Amino acid sequence: MPADITADELDQEVRDELRALPGDLADLVARHLVAAERALGEDDPDQAYEHTKVGRRFAARIGVVREAAGIVAYRAGHFAEALSDLRAARRLTGSDAYLPVMADCERGLGRPERALDLVRSPEAERLDRAGRIELAIVESGARRDLGQHDAAVITLQRLPELRDPQTRPWSARLAFAYADALAEAGHGEAATDWFARAMSFDEDGETDAAERYAELTGAVIEDLEEDDEDLDADAETDVEAEEVSDSAAFAEAGDLLGGDEPVAVDEPDVEEPVVAEEPVTDEAEVDEPVDAAEEAPAADDATDLAEAETVTEPVAEAEPEADKPDDEAPAAAGITPAFIEPDFGDILDEAPEPKDGKTES
Repeated sequence: MPADITADELDQEVRDELRALPGDLADLVARHLVAAERALGEDDPDQAYEHTKVGRRFAARIGVVREAAGIVAYRAGHFAEALSDLRAARRLTGSDAYLPVMADCERGLGRPERALDLVRSPEAERLDRAGRIELAIVESGARRDLGQHDAAVITLQRLPELRDPQTRPWSARLAFAYADALAEAGHGEAATDWFARAMSFDEDGETDAAERYAELTGAVIEDLEEDDEDLDADAETDVEAEEVSDSAAFAEAGDLLGGDEPVAVDEPDVEEPVVAEEPVTDEAEVDEPVDAAEEAPAADDATDLAEAETVTEPVAEAEPEADKPDDEAPAAAGITPAFIEPDFGDILDEAPEPKDGKTES
């Protein structure tokens, strides 16, 4: 365990629950939980799993420890262990917040029917908005596991949050799940649009939307982070080159200005006309080329102005071309949800209609 990890990095609520343990043991468990959180942040769920195993060994009756152990085991792919820990945490804390994760663990164990049982359980109705959306995503995946591809699409189409153009915490995952369901159902064009929309929501790279979009379209998705690193490296190289050239220029200027004798000039022929003294009677002759030199820039300036005028004319003519009607601009992908209406039969309506106005339980 890294030496800089302390129990103070843990949330106060978690530390309060750990007070049921002896002082030294509570500090040890807290430090392992912090280490597990760091490992997850570094995308190392296996290392995080080892830390939570230590915490569970010493604090198996603390609800927050079992929650952490279950989530980390789920991230590491140990679905049976994750399901056991989350069930224990549910008994200890009375919270149903991790019901979607438990249902997905059932999928991971190859039991989509049990996942659907959790989806239809009374506890699912007590979930908050984010929890219901996550549970719907798991339900869609379970129906795909059962081969009910059109039902998987309809499950997500029924969510009003799918039509929300604003970025929400669940936007990227929901759009990606819907695109994935469309692709599995054979609606490739609609799936491409929704993978593009998932990309626009997924700023943190939570999903594989970019890779799936590239697979369907053949487009090459560049890694912007790597491009930024390359640009920074090029900028540093340019700065170093400029510093070297500046230092060389200063050194050359110092040699030219600091020399006591004209020996710094290697050509001896140049010294003769400089040393030779001539009478200053031909000042007029010297001034004449100077005046000609002064007139030359003026002529050049006139030429440059004429060229500038000729260059600016086509630019003014090109302006109307930029003002094209908005109808020609391609519409943003996914702004209007590409909802389909597949023929899925009676997959979702297997139960017979109730008679005499009574609902079957």
